[in-house]
Amino acid sequence: MDKILHTLKTHMRQYAMVVALVSIMILFQILTEGILLKPLNVTNLILQNSYILVLAIGMLLCILTGGNIDLSVGSVAAFIGAVSATFIINMGMPVWIALILSLIIGGLVGAWQGYWIAYVRIPAFIVTLSGMLVFRGFTMVLLKGRTLAPFPESYQKIASGFLPDFLSSGGGLHITTIVIGLICSVLYLVSQWKDRASKQKYDFAVSSFPVFIGKMVTMMVVINLFTYWLAKYKGIPNVLVLLVVLILAYSFMTNKTIAGRHIYAFGGNEKAAKLSGVKTNRVLFWVYVNMSVLAALAGIIFAGRLNAATPKAGNLFELDAIAACYIGGASATGGVGTIIGAIIGGLIMGVLNNGMSIMGVSIDWQQAIKGLVLLFAVAFDVYSKSRSK
Repeated sequence: MDKILHTLKTHMRQYAMVVALVSIMILFQILTEGILLKPLNVTNLILQNSYILVLAIGMLLCILTGGNIDLSVGSVAAFIGAVSATFIINMGMPVWIALILSLIIGGLVGAWQGYWIAYVRIPAFIVTLSGMLVFRGFTMVLLKGRTLAPFPESYQKIASGFLPDFLSSGGGLHITTIVIGLICSVLYLVSQWKDRASKQKYDFAVSSFPVFIGKMVTMMVVINLFTYWLAKYKGIPNVLVLLVVLILAYSFMTNKTIAGRHIYAFGGNEKAAKLSGVKTNRVLFWVYVNMSVLAALAGIIFAGRLNAATPKAGNLFELDAIAACYIGGASATGGVGTIIGAIIGGLIMGVLNNGMSIMGVSIDWQQAIKGLVLLFAVAFDVYSKSRSK
């Protein structure tokens, strides 16, 4: 019993938000009389929250560097949406060239802000607050206060398209999606098995075999049930493929690379990291370049889903991204947090938004409830730290 309690205490932060997400989904499934988890609505949840999840990935890296945040991401997303619309609609530029140029401009925005934060050492809050105002203004100037639309179909497919079904002649289930689910579950099992064997080889602590098997079975069921549910509507959205690639890439970077370890070290203790040879200014600079590139990508996704570039795009995106990271277990003081945690936090926010909208809850109450959820999540973080001391 003591061993079980110790294990639960050790993994409390890791699994608390998963339990919270499942609980919230069950609650809204009951309150919405089964609408929340219908295949159509599950797909809508992914499409509606994709750009927030992209922002949450970048925002987590900012928070890891010591609780820093980027308040400009919503304005940068709107600005890049306007830039891409100008390139494609007004200038007739090919979509792929416009997308590359838009992402490069996003990187330059991050370099501008990263320079002031990393090398001049102006607080990130001030620099990005300035950026929020500057790039919102640029968006208004570029669009002249008007909406620019429509985008070509190829641009729209980034945000609202679906993978074609190569294995079916049409109608019924999306067979390709089901096959992809089976492949992904097998790949997950193989990777986890190899990871466990590697840890055992070097005498690292691993969970007991029954617990490991239980976790594998649960995850394989979840993966295949999820893809089956998507297959009942139109299959896998293109933006979900993009999200999975980002999650895997950034999870690998934060957990398995020197750059990732440097980010965590920076957030844990900047002075100690600098004495250990970490180029702290460079780390901080590239974190903000990365954030703006992901903000640019989120802006492209949002504009593609809306099929228009508007001056009001990106409003409050930064608050949802910040909330997703803190709800997902990131520490307000930096150095603690995971990509998966940020994604779970973003999904919690998305389910809350979607469930309350289905129930007809006004936007005013939605904002108030999300604010309370954020407060309680940070309070849980503080409580957990005080208990561990």
